Order: sequence, then structure tokens, then C-alpha cells
Amino acid sequence: MEDYVLIQISNKIKNLRKSKNFTVQDLADKAGVSKGLISQIENSRTIPSLLVLIQIIKALEIDFTEFFSDLSMNEKGLNILVKRKEEYEFFEKETSEGYSYYRIFTKSFANTTIDIVLLEIMPGSTRDYVTTDAYEYKFMVSGSITYDFKTQRISLNEGDSILFDGNIAHNPINEGTVPAKMLVIYFFKG
Repeated sequence: MEDYVLIQISNKIKNLRKSKNFTVQDLADKAGVSKGLISQIENSRTIPSLLVLIQIIKALEIDFTEFFSDLSMNEKGLNILVKRKEEYEFFEKETSEGYSYYRIFTKSFANTTIDIVLLEIMPGSTRDYVTTDAYEYKFMVSGSITYDFKTQRISLNEGDSILFDGNIAHNPINEGTVPAKMLVIYFFKG
């Protein structure tokens, strides 16, 4: 989790930065973040938030999907999709109580599918451990949860994010007193 996937992202950022002849400071300036943060990300010591990752990818002048999967959309021009909150599709992912999934956007590419979901977890909710055949990126929109990976528990609060291989059995638990919401991006393996 914070090893394999994080290391890949860290190495990709570092390699792209070097291929563009950017110093760490150059990239930090272009992305609007500190030099120290870029260094921590490149050395796999921290996971960037979704907004910081987007800023870094833009600063590296590479497309978001290409950054993760080296895929080309094979389409010309701008592709813009707006989906209003009331259009989010509710679905049940697994048998559970208090877990509400809302599909925001799904797009298939040449070798993969990206699925963007809003997940709300109510206090005291329960379910079994799950796995997915995807890399999972989670951004805490509000509240807090504890991610249980059987051998490791990680607490996440509003604004925190995590990226991991979904094949690792996991279970997000809301041990708080208010609902927790997270933006979930699944990068399904091709």
C-alpha cells in the first residue's frame, strides 16, 4: 500500500521531473507547493492530497490518466463532463449497513476503467473486509474514518487521502459520531 503504489507514484513524479529538467524547487513553484513537500512525496514519505497531486501532474505537463496508466484517450479536442449532485447514481457495492455509495463518473479507456464514487459511512456501520481488482484512491471530504487492513489500522481525517492496491483486504470504519464522506477513485487493472 504505502509501499508499492506510493513508491510507483513517487518514482513517476521524480522521473518526469528529471526528464523535464526541473529542479525540486522548479516543480514546487509550478505546482504551488513547498519544496519540502515535493521532496517528501518523491521520497515516499507522504501521500499527496488529491488537489496537490493534480497540481503536480499539471506542473509536470502530463495528462492525469496518462500519469496513472500511460493511456491515450484517442480522442481529439476537449472532453468535459459535468454531473450534478442529483444525478449521482446510488448503488450497493457489498452487503453492509450504513455504507452509501454514489457513482459520480465511470469512463472506460483502452486498457482500464476509472470509476469515481462518493462514499458516505454512517457512525457504527459494519461490514466484512472487501477487496477490489483496482488501485483505490480515497480523499476524505468530511468526518474521519479508520482504515483497517487486518495487519495495520490507519486513521484518516477530513482532507487526508490514501492510495492502495484494492487487492489488500480492507474495511473503512466510522468510529466517530457524525457521518464520514470520502471521494473514491478506482483505477481498475486492465
